[in-house]
Amino acid sequence: MLNIKEIRAQFPILNRKVNGNDLIYFDNGATTQKPQVVIDEIANYYKNENANVHRGVHFLSGLATDKFEQTRNTIKEFIGAKHNYEIIFTKGATDSINLVANGYRSLLKKGDEIIISELEHHSNIVPWQICSEISGASLKVIPLTDEGELKMNEFDNLLNSKTKLIAVSHISNTLGTINPIKYIIEKAHKMGAKVLIDGAQAASHIPLNMETLGADFYVFSAHKLYGPTGVGVLYGKEDALNKLPVYQGGGEMIKDVRFTGTTYADLPHKFEAGTPNIAGVIAFKTAIDFISQLGLKNIVAYEDTLLQYATSELLKIEGVKIYGTAKQKTGIISFNIDGIHPYDIGVIVDKLGVAIRTGHHCTQPIMERYNIPGTARISFAIYNTKEEINICIAAIKQAKKMLS
Repeated sequence: MLNIKEIRAQFPILNRKVNGNDLIYFDNGATTQKPQVVIDEIANYYKNENANVHRGVHFLSGLATDKFEQTRNTIKEFIGAKHNYEIIFTKGATDSINLVANGYRSLLKKGDEIIISELEHHSNIVPWQICSEISGASLKVIPLTDEGELKMNEFDNLLNSKTKLIAVSHISNTLGTINPIKYIIEKAHKMGAKVLIDGAQAASHIPLNMETLGADFYVFSAHKLYGPTGVGVLYGKEDALNKLPVYQGGGEMIKDVRFTGTTYADLPHKFEAGTPNIAGVIAFKTAIDFISQLGLKNIVAYEDTLLQYATSELLKIEGVKIYGTAKQKTGIISFNIDGIHPYDIGVIVDKLGVAIRTGHHCTQPIMERYNIPGTARISFAIYNTKEEINICIAAIKQAKKMLS
């Protein structure tokens, strides 16, 4: 049984006031808050361990390198990957997707097809649009149902021998929909296509096993798993990564440099040019350890109770419409109130200390699908409580009263 009071005590930012009220933070889909152990790990690196990683012979370089690579091993175990070198460090999930999309510019040609979906974050749309424009490949889109689920019969119709890559999110950052990615991966592989999964919203909410899942690429960010900003992961199967050309040139990613030509390092360093975010990577291990100690399955179960309770309470407010009512869903609620702009709701509840997200959430095609300008979004993390939900609901009711 999780002790939420003890967990909350580990997050110093939850002690602060916003507009004279206790902070209630429901914008976890954008980024999670950081436990003290993660903050301490970052400070400790700069106080006691600061050095560049790899190649250094002195003590500090060796220490920093060991801790940096320990994170790679921890991530391998956390996501059930086969090899450490299948874990590539990037700036974030967006950077990871761009790395793959950049590589596919030279791997695709006119007549090839890429499939994405209507519920993707812009980070999993725009890189593939650019890739298509440069390579000549066509971009196909899996449409949404009214409930916010993918129309899988349409996916089946889109998938064909011309399909070379499918890029879909594991969980929608706007609707909370959990997509049937296992089905997508298996169908794609039968057709000879590769699959990239955007796991930015999933890695802290669903236990992962890459060997079982079978995705060719899987991406996520540290900052949505209670870790630092500026650190991301690209998991890739060894053969899939080796087929990609280099992404950036510089130190670390080379074997030998001559004016007559350069040879490149093996995985994972082939894709890790320059000095990485060393402190962030090291602290990411601390964040994963924090999650593992609590137990990801315990976190998932607790967050589901918050989702069910908040959904029930929100629907008691007259005029509320929730977008995203999929049967398989995780802790995200997007909603509007009849006649009220979501931005106005967000501004008023913020005055009462409640942080929610408003806007299109980097998913403008979803907004176009529902013919709305945006939504208000509540998203949960392990430190949230039913008491906070009650305060949030009261704040939304007050906003409605003021704006009606």
